[in-house]
Amino acid sequence: MVRGLLSDAEWAFFEPFVSEANGRPPLDHRRTLDAVFWITRTGAPWRDLPEELGNWNSVHKQYRRWTASGLWDLMLEALAEGGGNEAVQMVDSTVIRAHHCAAGARGGTQNQALGRSRGGFSTKIHARTNAEGLPIALLLTPGEAHDSTAFTDLMAEHEADPEIMLADKGYDSDAIRDEVRARGGRPETPTKKNRYVQHSVNRTLYATRNRIERFFNRLKNSRRVATRYDHTASSFLGFAKLATIKQWIRFVHAT
Repeated sequence: MVRGLLSDAEWAFFEPFVSEANGRPPLDHRRTLDAVFWITRTGAPWRDLPEELGNWNSVHKQYRRWTASGLWDLMLEALAEGGGNEAVQMVDSTVIRAHHCAAGARGGTQNQALGRSRGGFSTKIHARTNAEGLPIALLLTPGEAHDSTAFTDLMAEHEADPEIMLADKGYDSDAIRDEVRARGGRPETPTKKNRYVQHSVNRTLYATRNRIERFFNRLKNSRRVATRYDHTASSFLGFAKLATIKQWIRFVHAT
């Protein structure tokens, strides 16, 4: 018996999206999603997919089609619009070690969000979350990229502008502060010690930033995300979004 299959309540959320995306029977889609989530959770190679979850090659091809179609983005947008407080938002990033088999994509690793940081061969996940620490935007860069370099792209990924933006010292720059203010928000970012002008933060409010750190911790419970095995950035980001969708669904069902 395979653990972690979709519950009926979870399938009720996914069914309208996958039924519109492809003309196959709903039960076939449910089994395929179970297979994709099994890969996401266990981090196993596609060829090790249990037989009861379908043919590994067929499931892999369907996952690539769904990913290329932007299906995971549509799901995240629907979840973000349905709940959560977006008045307070947070940004942060985490480095993911890449397995050596992640190398070798056509066009070179530099075009697939892979690079070398102090931790070695790696990629970096950048997240923008709501007040509950649930992502409303995800991006990838090579592992050595500075956190601040992805900020503008993260802001462009989701329309709702923050009233308050929480970020650590990695985002302490005049350009980022100006962009937040231009969007009608207030930056709550501690200042680096070497800055001439020092900015204070609301300590109580800033303490809630641990929610985005807890999100990354839960995200890495999915082994296909904790270590990157995928050649392409789109495939790896797809698994990260799937793990994120699972967190969102738990939140929605709990509220």
